[in-house]
Amino acid sequence: MSEPGAAVDDVPRFALSELLRPELSELRPYAPAQGDFAVRLDANEAPPLLSVEARERLAAAAAATAWERYPDATAHRLREAIARRAGVEPDRVLVGTGSDEVICTLLTALARPRGRHGSAAVVTTTPTFVMYRASARARGLRVVEVPLDAAWHPSLPALERAIELAAPNLVFLASPNNPTGTVASRETLAALAELARGALLVVDEAYVDYASGDARDLLESHENVALLRTLSKVGFAALRVGWLLGRPELVHELDKVRPPYDLPTVSQELARVALDELSGEISRVVAHVVEERARLERALAALPGVVVTPSHANFVWLRTERPASELYAALAARGVLVRSFHARGGRLAHQLRVTVGTRDEDDAFLSAFSELLR
Repeated sequence: MSEPGAAVDDVPRFALSELLRPELSELRPYAPAQGDFAVRLDANEAPPLLSVEARERLAAAAAATAWERYPDATAHRLREAIARRAGVEPDRVLVGTGSDEVICTLLTALARPRGRHGSAAVVTTTPTFVMYRASARARGLRVVEVPLDAAWHPSLPALERAIELAAPNLVFLASPNNPTGTVASRETLAALAELARGALLVVDEAYVDYASGDARDLLESHENVALLRTLSKVGFAALRVGWLLGRPELVHELDKVRPPYDLPTVSQELARVALDELSGEISRVVAHVVEERARLERALAALPGVVVTPSHANFVWLRTERPASELYAALAARGVLVRSFHARGGRLAHQLRVTVGTRDEDDAFLSAFSELLR
């Protein structure tokens, strides 16, 4: 409180810049492309393949919502459904509003500064899911990004060096990786868990439904491993339901950070219905995507100047001789939206990511893309 008679100029003025974390100056809001496009293959969403019967069952479940009541703060029925699907006990499951919230929960809870550093550190790869870095920097954590090798796989020697230098609290590794679609081998993940014994290794398996295997066995063999999964990539992105699988003691501590009532009742119940009653629908979506992915890869690999990286996700990662920025803009002008990473420069300047859609959507993309390459 200022002294009576103090000059007005001596009274502190509100200055937003003086209150914000300085790390925010290097970040931008997450802003998906806007506009009307006949074909959207940019967001790694599943194609709209749910049956009429499935939609009616979901509508009936939503209609039964007690709108005046808060959601179940423990999400116990949903956690039980997730546990059954994953083959673990419910006390190993932490749910969140998408895996994004779970990532933020991890970064908030496991942020204790270590050693000579004034802040905790995160190690991850690049290119990968942008929210590891963005969410960590927004909380003041240091981030060390290790480039993927020439085949878009994690380099263990480079990761080992980064872990030695940074002494991280968290290591994030997406497998399958976004945007490359590549997977880390079981041997690589086990070796990384050993290299990062002083940190929590978080294996992000958002796209695991489209891969031939998972890292679930590492939960038993390594106490410093947790897995991230989600419903967003298999036809239920609107629900925003993600979860972590980890040791009960980790889940217990993370639950202290999770906001109360964070996951709406509708999302909890519809996700439970999807997992318990509509698993056949999920399997049908996955089977379609895997089949279409193979067709897309074959068609793209046959085009001049195109190199396709074998994908284990619901998208295709491809390199073109022409700059990705030109092809992205030309496709958008034709009503087809894909994802380009040209703004990051370097070897990403010639890379495009194309989500697998319906057969008609994929044909529309292939027709427009082939025409542009000719």
